[in-house]
Amino acid sequence: MTSLLDRTRATFVRAAAVYRGTPYARMLDETAARLDEPLRVAIAGRVKSGKSTLLNALVGERLAPTDAGECTRIVTWYLDGHTYQVMLHPRQGPPMPARFSREADALEVDLGGLSPQDVSELMITWPSRALRTATLIDTPGIGSLSERVSQRAWDLLASDDEETPADAVLYLMRHLHVGDVEFLRAFHDTEVSRPNPINAIGVLSRADEIGVGRADTMRSAHTIAERLAGDEVVRRVVQTVVPVAGLLAETAMTLTEDEVGQLRRIAGRSAAEVEGLLLSVDRFVNSMPELGLTSLERERLLARFGVFGIRQCSMLLRRTVAGTASELARELAAISGLDDLRSVLRSLFYERRDVLKSRSALLALDSILRSQPRQGSQAVAAEVEEIISSAHPFNELRVLSAIRSGGIQGKSEVIAELEHLIGGAGTSAALRLRLAPDAAAAEITEAAAAALLRWQRRAENPLTRHELSTAARVAIRSCEGILAAGHARR
Repeated sequence: MTSLLDRTRATFVRAAAVYRGTPYARMLDETAARLDEPLRVAIAGRVKSGKSTLLNALVGERLAPTDAGECTRIVTWYLDGHTYQVMLHPRQGPPMPARFSREADALEVDLGGLSPQDVSELMITWPSRALRTATLIDTPGIGSLSERVSQRAWDLLASDDEETPADAVLYLMRHLHVGDVEFLRAFHDTEVSRPNPINAIGVLSRADEIGVGRADTMRSAHTIAERLAGDEVVRRVVQTVVPVAGLLAETAMTLTEDEVGQLRRIAGRSAAEVEGLLLSVDRFVNSMPELGLTSLERERLLARFGVFGIRQCSMLLRRTVAGTASELARELAAISGLDDLRSVLRSLFYERRDVLKSRSALLALDSILRSQPRQGSQAVAAEVEEIISSAHPFNELRVLSAIRSGGIQGKSEVIAELEHLIGGAGTSAALRLRLAPDAAAAEITEAAAAALLRWQRRAENPLTRHELSTAARVAIRSCEGILAAGHARR
């Protein structure tokens, strides 16, 4: 059976023949090449939401500057490659290599005398296992005091004139702001698969600040994230909301043995003494000289871990849950929510890579076909429409969109099962059938067969509403796909 990605590639071959010798030929070649590249994930959000910090955590290195320097006002791409390189793309003139240095906190890029307004984007190539899976795009903050800077994120991800170069977006929010919803609505397309939350995940960022650094801070953050994810407005623009303590996540991925040694001195005191030490920043920096830590070392620990992180490290080391830097890093990654976010990214983005890539490519092609018709373009447009209307993954996206927008009504347990079956929580068979991740093949087959029978009955029941009946046929196809995959494995 021809895959969705193969059908999309074949359509681009025919489109390339139609537009050969035109200014759009190169654009089509570049878009087709994207099908074989890593998924492009943009990280967006309001100013000071922690975008660069989260990017560093996902890459596992401190690359993106987290201060208010010049580079934070420029769209910056982070790509995997064999060499270390920074390419500067000025608004006027060809791209040029930029000089850079690797400081302790981030890359320092020399703009060569250009102002950030004169630079269209930076392309940073860095050998990284994480970047082989996804190319990350760091965007300037929305809601910046400078309207020009803020507009850059809009132009990249929500432009009215061009299709976005991103396949998916991680949107960071500290609380739900009207501007957040407005931006995410603009990011979703209106031509392919209809407005859809399938390519956006919300991140409740800087989650450790919600409880002012208390030990139960992340528990409170999870409660707030669940409430946000269940909100009708939020459900229409993002798949889910994941709480992440970005600073702690970044530190977990870049932790050093020297830092662990300093933290052991704090963990060597009693729990009551540590709590007293962490009552305020001033007390932590200036009191208890017997720790043998200078004020500069303490300030550095605060900058790297925050009060919440120091408290968590102290408890983990005191209870001997972790001893080495690598063991402590694993615990901190779990506590910070980074592991949860990676799991969500894997199930909702990376496992759906081919669908999201095809979707982005067809969007771009559809835009050219509509705006620049030529002899033969009508046949290609019909082919694009046929893929969009018949490809089962796109049908799943349409149903998911209808569920999230309230267009499909029914009993809550029925709608919840439907949402899982069509991949709303992830595309693996176990997730679709709401089974344990390690469910046996026989259990998956039995559950899929039972679900198939249930949804066949719903589709054929004359009392079933038309919208639910149509969605039921998509669910039937999803169940058949699970059974066919199991049969092929056997």
